[in-house]
Amino acid sequence: MKSALMRALAAGVLASAAAVALLPGVAAAAPTATVVAGGPLNLRSGPSTADARAGSVADGSKVTAVCQEFGEQVKGTQRATPYWDRLSNGHYVSDGYLRWSPSRPWLPWCTPKGASVATVSSGGGSVNVRAGATTSSTRVGTLTNGTGLAINCQVWGQKVTGHVRTTYAWNRLTDGRYVSDALVAYSKGMPNLPWCGQSPPTVPASGAAQFLARVAEPARLGFQKYKVPASVTIAQSILESGWGRSYLTRRDHSYFGIKCFGNPGTIALGCRSYATQECEGDSCYDTSASFRAYRNATASFADHGYFLTVNDRYKPAFKYSNNPNQFAKEIHKAGYATSPSYANDLIEIMTAYNLYKYDPAKKAQM
Repeated sequence: MKSALMRALAAGVLASAAAVALLPGVAAAAPTATVVAGGPLNLRSGPSTADARAGSVADGSKVTAVCQEFGEQVKGTQRATPYWDRLSNGHYVSDGYLRWSPSRPWLPWCTPKGASVATVSSGGGSVNVRAGATTSSTRVGTLTNGTGLAINCQVWGQKVTGHVRTTYAWNRLTDGRYVSDALVAYSKGMPNLPWCGQSPPTVPASGAAQFLARVAEPARLGFQKYKVPASVTIAQSILESGWGRSYLTRRDHSYFGIKCFGNPGTIALGCRSYATQECEGDSCYDTSASFRAYRNATASFADHGYFLTVNDRYKPAFKYSNNPNQFAKEIHKAGYATSPSYANDLIEIMTAYNLYKYDPAKKAQM
């Protein structure tokens, strides 16, 4: 059976001037490229050098790319890029080492089930294409039901209830125009699309020293602007990001797991759902929640300080900006985390790694 994408191509839907979907150079089928690496190119189990090595492919080999993912930024022989290609064997290579002829086609986004082709799903009628992420933005075209879409990234915009879902997410297409994700269907499930302007995912720090070097300055800036002790901020980032190893941190630069509750606030780019764990008293359970996603680590640390400042329940903690241990106890008492040992965990981390040295004031009162 033909896919929605192939049916759209056969019907000539994509040839109209109004169609913003598959622009010239977008792949209609899995294309091939040549490996140019100056030697064997490692295959990976995921889109980063931190993912397990899964073999190699010889320099000069032809490979077939099935779909793409937004991953670690790599400077290869052909280009510097955050795009990684999943090959027909299921493994990944950085697109920085692939030579395309005549140029790189646009590939569908990957999901665990395979290449997920995006198509307009309106329920029958045409869909308006906008100049921005709201229904009040200028209409700059229309798309018929079933039209394939080349999506570049997403932005958080006006809430829309469409044929597929209700969402604030809008898709920016490869020509810069917008379609609400409420009206988009994905053949292999929803891919993990990047937010527009988002820095590429990171790889975990090689050790404690590297992680602390990565977060120390943003934490100090947090104290200067918001009076949150740097030692507490760093301890929270260690505890909540697992030393930067959590997928939420690597993918969406969130070091503190601030939940959305339907709104990303004024600093985050948007919201994304992740598996998590919640506790009620001494009982903890697995669940999922929507978390804020950020442009980079600096934005995450800024939002952490802002979040504590604007929520009145944390106001008592700021009496102890120069007493990190008590500050940690106060935000825990105010409900920052559901883990019953949260404050003690922070204090243990601050002590073990002498995080108090990042504070401009005296060490915590014990």
